Amino acid sequence: MKSNNAIQFRSLYEGFDTPLTGLDCGFKCAPHNPRGIPFCCDLEYTVPVAYQSEWRYLSGHTSLWRPWRGGLSASEKEAFADLQRQIPEHLCLLQCLGARSCDRSYRTLSCRQFPFFPYLNSHARFIGLTYDWEFRHQCWVISNLRLVSDIYRKEFIHTFDQLFQTWPEDMQCYADLCVETRAYYQAERRRIPLLHRDGSFCLISPCSERVQRVSAERLPRFTPYIPAQSTPTPIKTQAKIDD
Repeated sequence: MKSNNAIQFRSLYEGFDTPLTGLDCGFKCAPHNPRGIPFCCDLEYTVPVAYQSEWRYLSGHTSLWRPWRGGLSASEKEAFADLQRQIPEHLCLLQCLGARSCDRSYRTLSCRQFPFFPYLNSHARFIGLTYDWEFRHQCWVISNLRLVSDIYRKEFIHTFDQLFQTWPEDMQCYADLCVETRAYYQAERRRIPLLHRDGSFCLISPCSERVQRVSAERLPRFTPYIPAQSTPTPIKTQAKIDD
């Protein structure tokens, strides 16, 4: 990515600093993690990534981060090599000092956007946010999308509008990810949950890409975050594709 230096990360961070919800969601998921920490801060579940120029900015302004090299065992080294192969060359793997030492002003963009990523349709239009399906049983926010603040959503969209305008290559990476996302949901016969950039909640058919606006209550919820009085069957039915 040749244009990395065009982004001013301090300014970008300041414009994308609103918490996901009105409460600390880490307190909601941490009790379900045997290690007692938020899943998004646990290297056993997710490893933060940063743009190469973002890492250069962070390394010059804070001691919070260092490159992640995996562990010492053969399996951990293999996991590192596998992740390294998966990420584009303009990204790098990092680890921080841990949740208790977090300096929120120096969180990476990947920390700020978790569990979401920009959703681009097949015409490469950035229409909103969807979440990483792999974390549906770990991330409390995924089962409580109605609580995501409107300000957070607007900041997310503004941030990635800026990034895509400056780095078209990064937009293509997300477009490729969304192709994989549609294929996954099509195989699962489910619709894609979306926080639309217009402020609405939607379900998208992975086949026709038809967008249906729905109430937040109709979006899927997952164990262990389904309220005791709810039954999961209607939720599963509501999320399935209809074409």
